Amino acid sequence: MATTRSHDELVNSMTGGMVREHLPFVATTNLRPDGRPAAALRTELRTINNLANAWTCLLSLAMPVTLIGVALWLNQWLVTVPIVCLMGFVQNRMFILHHEGAHRLLFSSRKFNDLIGITIFGWLSFGTGTHAYRRAHANHHRDEFGDKEPDFLLYALYPIASASMKRKFRRDISGVSGYRILRPRLVGIVTKRFWRNSLRFYLGQLAIFLLFVAAGSPLAYLYLWLLPFMTVYQVVNRLRAIAEHGGMTRSNDRRNTTHHIQQGILARLFLVPLSVGHHLAHHVDSGVPFRNLPRLTRLLEEDGYITDANTWPNYRSLWRALASKAEA
Repeated sequence: MATTRSHDELVNSMTGGMVREHLPFVATTNLRPDGRPAAALRTELRTINNLANAWTCLLSLAMPVTLIGVALWLNQWLVTVPIVCLMGFVQNRMFILHHEGAHRLLFSSRKFNDLIGITIFGWLSFGTGTHAYRRAHANHHRDEFGDKEPDFLLYALYPIASASMKRKFRRDISGVSGYRILRPRLVGIVTKRFWRNSLRFYLGQLAIFLLFVAAGSPLAYLYLWLLPFMTVYQVVNRLRAIAEHGGMTRSNDRRNTTHHIQQGILARLFLVPLSVGHHLAHHVDSGVPFRNLPRLTRLLEEDGYITDANTWPNYRSLWRALASKAEA
């Protein structure tokens, strides 16, 4: 008779393949033993810049509008193809703003934060425009790789063979991964437990579709909005996600749950905009807004919480390591 393994057994057998050795850390004037900022500094770091964030949101909304406008105006496939690719990166940026809103760090007014970060950017990133993602994501921060971790399988089992990694990316770029993500919404509309969230998802996408109708090109919704999400965005999302937690493990020490990677300009522009690449700092204190994460990272480095031993020099080196397991 088959037996069900405990979550601790799954953690021990499926995670930790990328954990590095770490030096002990002793509290400093700025940082507590777990790396979190001391009280006065923490209050300063948790300050939200409402005006600058409003500009960031407007700019992030203008990006897809501009790209779509150029594609429809020129109506040339030589222009449309690169715009489809760029749109996947823009959608990644909009999801990151949704993530910021889910932490209630986009605006100090909770109602305005939820309207912009949860509803608008939630719909734009193919969500339901509700707090469903925020509730699931809270479990991710409360106990990384814990029994309620929503993305346990996404981060587990690394390093993997390069052939396995290539299969994952083939599923991403071919739309298979995107279909698996959207399928619960496709069937949820006729399922009593999920029909409300599914209905909200469709209302959001209907609103976006009507904008394409108003622009005189309803068909463009499919190739300028849905196609980038189903293909390019899935690749970008996996690259970013596994660089954050791939192969790490359950631990009270955030240096064992989350990678720290030095970021080049291209990474900051496309893969990890809006300081989301400062992911270890984000997990050390998830109440610090994105604008202040670079400062928190510098403090963690200066005080010895982050060292060469737990720093990757760039994303390429980490991705190579994630796909370094010998072929079976």
